Amino acid sequence: MKDFNNSVRRDILKMIHGAKSGHPGGSLSCVEILSVLYNKIMFVPRDWKKSPDFDKRDRFILSKGHASAALYSVLANCGFFAHEELMTFRHLGSRLQGHPSTRLGLEGIEVSTGSLGQGLSIACGIALALKLNNNPAYVYTLLGDGEMQEGSVWEALMNASHHKLNNLVIVIDKNRLQIDGDTDRVKSLEPLDKKLEAFGFEVKEVDGHNEDMLEKAFLSAKESDKPFAIIANTVKGKGVSYMENNPGWHGKAPNDNELTVALEELNA
Repeated sequence: MKDFNNSVRRDILKMIHGAKSGHPGGSLSCVEILSVLYNKIMFVPRDWKKSPDFDKRDRFILSKGHASAALYSVLANCGFFAHEELMTFRHLGSRLQGHPSTRLGLEGIEVSTGSLGQGLSIACGIALALKLNNNPAYVYTLLGDGEMQEGSVWEALMNASHHKLNNLVIVIDKNRLQIDGDTDRVKSLEPLDKKLEAFGFEVKEVDGHNEDMLEKAFLSAKESDKPFAIIANTVKGKGVSYMENNPGWHGKAPNDNELTVALEELNA
């Protein structure tokens, strides 16, 4: 898993550097979350729509769509599409746009996302439809902690609880930073765990870079009779010393020298 995660982090940096744009900070913070989901938790056929079990797949919604580089790399490293395609990230005509899009036929993408505050509502709709169809699949969605400041998120949380969507698991990438700086300073979410519980969720708080803790939390969600929320405490820019806990790297590409330093740190 460590090798897989380091490979994803190297991909993220190379992709964003090659595109000269992107969001490294929040992509690097969610690597372990995506890695555990795709390698240990979710059932998602690698041959995508060609699989006879396609309808039984678990669904993943990247609500924080600006972290697309992380998702694309995980999908490629899991064999959904050719790894070489990653270097077309954000290029004109590429299937790997800055935010995930279903219009381009990219394997592994369920819905177009990126307008913050909307992914959870989509996930609720999918989870409800699965229940109505007696489909045992789960819906997982990843939100940023800055995104949790959107009012539509809390409406969706209330909706999930009302409909008893125990097939819905949300993960909050709590890296404590957003584009304007410290999340608590912009608009505090605390006490986040108590608020989520008050909205009818079972809540588990973990180290978002600890694969074992993440895996146990995801497995606990499958035993719950409530919608489930995992608060994953992470480090924005994880793995690159000059990016860690630095809001300046929310949406900026590294230059040639910065890329070299970052790759040397990850290779070490």
